[in-house]
Amino acid sequence: MLALVSLFTFASCQDEKKDKENEIEMNENEMDANETSMEAEKEAEKTEMNLAQITMNSNKHTTLVSAVQGAGMVAKLESEGPFTIFAPTNEAFNKLPKGTVESLMKPESKEKLEGVLSYHIIPGEVDSKKLVDLINSNESKKYTLVTANDGKIDATIEDGKVMLTDANGNKATVTDVDMKGSNGYVHSIDAVLMRK
Repeated sequence: MLALVSLFTFASCQDEKKDKENEIEMNENEMDANETSMEAEKEAEKTEMNLAQITMNSNKHTTLVSAVQGAGMVAKLESEGPFTIFAPTNEAFNKLPKGTVESLMKPESKEKLEGVLSYHIIPGEVDSKKLVDLINSNESKKYTLVTANDGKIDATIEDGKVMLTDANGNKATVTDVDMKGSNGYVHSIDAVLMRK
């Protein structure tokens, strides 16, 4: 009888030991899965396009891309940032007076072109929700964005659309929003903004 009890106790201990081993193995597998998931996320972050690549891969922004290249600003848009770009579409550039784009693209206008482009870049990440919240949080229902070259752009909401008003009173509508890059956001706009 004593031998039987000993045998049962031994078998029970063995089962417990196996359960513990299985539990440890499951925990290790779970940890491996979590590590794999974290590595995949990091890999995804690495492969996420930067702001320069987002605009270069958009057929709506070919004029902007040419302008960025002409101004020597590609490296800036590839840098760590973060930035928010209000990116004029090809149609937006077409609205400018005839010859404006060609004039800006000349080598002697490089500094002026850089100024125009920098006026469309906001330091920091501002997605569409944040922008709307910033506008609505002010009593005046207007939020002033400070650009990369210390210019000012007023953001408001009109007829349910976010509007940007430049220093000259010209307006642009934010059209496509929240193109997320590894170093910020790109939002399309339907007009080119200009500093005074």
